[in-house]
Amino acid sequence: MRILAVDVGTGTQDILLYDSDVELENCLKLVMPAPTMLIARRVKAATRERRPILLTGVTMGGGRSQWAVEDHVRAGLPVYATPTAARSFNDDLAVVEREMGIRVISEDEAQEYQRRHSQALITLELKDFDYDAIRAAFAAFGLDLAPDALAVAVFDHGNAPPGISDRQFRFDYLLERIRAQNRLFAYLAPDVPPIMTRMQAVAHTARFDGPVVIMDTAPAAVLGALLDPHVANHERAFVANVGNFHTLVFRLGPGGIEGVFEHHTGLITRDRLDTLIECLAEGTLQHEEVFNDQGHGALVFNTRPAPLDSLAVVGPRRGLMRGSRHRPYFAVPYGDMMLAGCFGLLRACADLLPQAAPTILESLGGATRRPPWELL
Repeated sequence: MRILAVDVGTGTQDILLYDSDVELENCLKLVMPAPTMLIARRVKAATRERRPILLTGVTMGGGRSQWAVEDHVRAGLPVYATPTAARSFNDDLAVVEREMGIRVISEDEAQEYQRRHSQALITLELKDFDYDAIRAAFAAFGLDLAPDALAVAVFDHGNAPPGISDRQFRFDYLLERIRAQNRLFAYLAPDVPPIMTRMQAVAHTARFDGPVVIMDTAPAAVLGALLDPHVANHERAFVANVGNFHTLVFRLGPGGIEGVFEHHTGLITRDRLDTLIECLAEGTLQHEEVFNDQGHGALVFNTRPAPLDSLAVVGPRRGLMRGSRHRPYFAVPYGDMMLAGCFGLLRACADLLPQAAPTILESLGGATRRPPWELL
């Protein structure tokens, strides 16, 4: 059995080709630039060449690509975008036009504009998951990529209604998933909620004839960290995913998820993160303390103090926690921290693809018992 797992971040896209015929540590892996990084590079090249840009495709992650587009507009150069592509920057298209200076045009207008200005125009197709590009990368090494299933993780703020903070909207979504009976934060492609537009875009563009599992990146990394035996052997654990843009921390205990907060990595220092984790352990962390600090929010389900003697950290910005007074353990599931999200995706596949579960669980160490605090 083969499963292609792709964890799409803002700095890198981390790729694992799971093959049940070999040890997990010997499965093929790639750590490549994130799609938003690739788009940003092409926008910057168009800016240097003083050429107009047309953005097509679907809703994808922003970040660096958005900053590059804003620089392009500030340079006095035109940017056109179809509605679905424009929503990569903001769900409110009026904001995209008014505040970013992008002209939003229909799909028909885009095709006509391409026909009339094909020589000067740079057309960029936006999408988070490019199966053809990944297949070509493996083909360069003589491998015909033919997985039995796909698993893709992206970070999704969701489509917040007008007047509702996207930070609040995402945190409300996380809480809804935690309170639901199934807390996995993962879906088969047909079951992705309509409000999760970035996940929906992946589902619609996967172009794969087989099962497709889609998951949120931050919980995927946390779930992957829980597969590290050092983390799994603790009855209680705090697990932090320190990503390039977002930091998500779970407090886990015998009864399940006892608390959670999410913040923007670029807005916190090590000392600030240490303090937030302490408050989470003490049961005193308030939603407003994180939200008013430009984070997403916090919620504590168990307000009884918990010992902070097991803090595991993963994520590309995990170095932020070096020297932390909490003496964190830097989790390395199956010897590779950068693939934590992919391992989390693989564990999610065991739940959403019952026919594959025995094989996947055997590859993950043969454990069929679920720890009481696992994110399921």
